Formats: sequence, C-alpha cells, structure tokens
Amino acid sequence: MSETELSAEAARFVSPAYYIDSDSMEVQTFVLGALRNMPLDASKKDKAIRLFEAVRDNIRYDPYKFEMNTDAYRASMIAGMEATYCVPKAILLTACLRAVGVPAAVGFADVRNHLTTPKLLELMETDLFINHGYVQLWLDNKPYKVTPAFNMDLCTRFGVKPLVFDGKSDALFHEFDMNDQRHMEYVADHGVHQDAPMKDYLRTFKENYPKLETFNSEGMTKRGAEGFDKGFAQSKGGES
Repeated sequence: MSETELSAEAARFVSPAYYIDSDSMEVQTFVLGALRNMPLDASKKDKAIRLFEAVRDNIRYDPYKFEMNTDAYRASMIAGMEATYCVPKAILLTACLRAVGVPAAVGFADVRNHLTTPKLLELMETDLFINHGYVQLWLDNKPYKVTPAFNMDLCTRFGVKPLVFDGKSDALFHEFDMNDQRHMEYVADHGVHQDAPMKDYLRTFKENYPKLETFNSEGMTKRGAEGFDKGFAQSKGGES
C-alpha cells in the first residue's frame, strides 16, 4: 500500500464520533492531565505513548465493571471511571489519540485467556473472550495495534508481562507469561471501526455470556470485583 493510500485510510479515523467523542470536555480534560509537563513541541509519537500509558494505568482493569446500556460506552463517560474492562479502555484511548491528531480506530478480536480466575471462568463458562477491544493507530502513516487493558499493578499480581508501547511496534497481549506459561492466544481479528458498534457488541455479549449478564443484572457488579474475586479486586496497601 502506498503512503498516499495509507494516508487516505488513516484520515477516516481522525474525526469525533458518537462513542469516540474526542471533542468532548471530559476527553479533552483527560488528555490534558495525561500530557501535563510534556514539552509544547512533543511529537505525536511521544503523545501517543503517554496517552497509552495513562489509559493503561490510570483506569484499573476490572472485567466485572461493565454496563449493558450503550451510552455508558461513550469516551466522555469512560474518562471519569476508576475501573473498567478492555472495550471501554480501547474506546477512551481511541478518543484521546484523535483528540491530539493521531488517527485511531477501535478494533475487536477474539482471544483465549489461559490466565483467568476461577470466578470469572465460572461466570463466562469459557476461556474465550469474544470481541476483546484493542486500538489501531497510525504514526507516520504506519499502523500499530495496541491494547491498554491491563494496568501495571495487575500485571505484577498475575505474573504477566506488561504491555509497553514504544511507538515502533505493536503492543498486544503476550503469548506467554513471566513463567513461560501460556497466557493469551489471538483466535480471530474482527477488524477496526470508525466508531464503536456498541449495539452489535452488547447483543453478542448477551448471546455468549448469559450467566455473566445475569450476574450484572442482579446488581452484583456495581462495585466491580470487590468482595467476590480477589484476583481482580483493587489492591489495598500493597496487598493483592
């Protein structure tokens, strides 16, 4: 693909959208906080790296912290969350990147997670995570795939290699963990979108994870993993 064609492709992923509302005050505020103390002439690559780290670490990963209504998945709503899971984090990073002029799209892939907790496995009834959220961004007309899902504290707790984006290569889940045990396996890539297809996403979620949806509808996930899954609960005082 020529540079001109790639530029035309990337140009599709710069403008705000309904869920990726990169022009919202909430997203702009998140971006300003993440980029504070950076030099005024900082490159788009350096900004992209900083935004990746901010979404990865400032919003804790919690697979139980999810909503079943579409409007909860607007980046402006996600920007104020303390914890959530991969799809909202991917939507927020996409919006933040667009806010600083970096073309970005939200993508979905099916991944098989070989390191999960017994509680989550019980509720999902499978280790296949359908429609895991990731981000594709373009720097110097080159595409990169990144996932800001797991915060550093969680990686340390699970013995998982942290994902680091250096602006030169993809930052996707590692195949093996720190002990060389199988960690993540990418099964299928469903491509990228100009805006997040949340109605389709939630319909697929309900079809594949009915027990987890019921758990949510009963109000059990309002506090996230706190109280029923120590593996994903927030660390307190350095404890796991």
